[in-house]
Amino acid sequence: MDLFDHIIRSAQRFGLNLTAAIPAERYEIVAAPAYRVGAICPECRSIVVIGNGGGDFWRAFKTHVAENPGWFERENPLDDFTRKVVEKEIVKPIQSAGVRCIAVYPFGSGPMLNFMQLAMLAGLAGPSIIGVVVHPVFGPWIAFRAALLLDREIDRPGSAIGFDPCPTCSTRSCISACPAAAVSFPSGWDIPKCMAHRIEAHPDCADRCNARVACVLGPDERYTDDELAYHQMRALRMMRQYYYKIK
Repeated sequence: MDLFDHIIRSAQRFGLNLTAAIPAERYEIVAAPAYRVGAICPECRSIVVIGNGGGDFWRAFKTHVAENPGWFERENPLDDFTRKVVEKEIVKPIQSAGVRCIAVYPFGSGPMLNFMQLAMLAGLAGPSIIGVVVHPVFGPWIAFRAALLLDREIDRPGSAIGFDPCPTCSTRSCISACPAAAVSFPSGWDIPKCMAHRIEAHPDCADRCNARVACVLGPDERYTDDELAYHQMRALRMMRQYYYKIK
């Protein structure tokens, strides 16, 4: 089995069309202690980052929901779908081939990695001033769903190494689009200002991030309205939990 080819093919079947791999030490030397892979998998030699750009993954999710009544009523239906795809279609065949493989996710209560840092190191995205990483083709319409820790060495980075579009952007339309004035250059995303605005349930941010929508990168890859609303409302729920916890 060619490990990387298996991962790419299996992931793409479900719209997970962003995949890259880097040696574990490339991440370990820059990661904060709480986010290192050594404590999770001491044998880890490579990290494979799996994500999606555009709407293919959401369409695969909606197909799954239509075929499985009651799935969307779960507490975290998209996260559960992610786990199902990754564990069954990708991880299980790798483990059956005798390779140690541990999946880590950016959600849930398990071990955590810095997925934004991983995505940039792996050449799948670059930084932006709107608080999310961006891709040369998909713009801000990307998400990273899982990382595989392998005991085999693979070095297959993506093509976005060094991608940093905001300093040379001629419009920065995201700044004026933010109703909370929480985006600026070069400071970037003002998290407290954004959070305070959204906690007050302002309707202008209820179903989408206006700054993200205004980004000039990847307009044709923008999430559909129902996907935008799904992510935005769940992010608001997390913001409220955090906000009232620290108050």
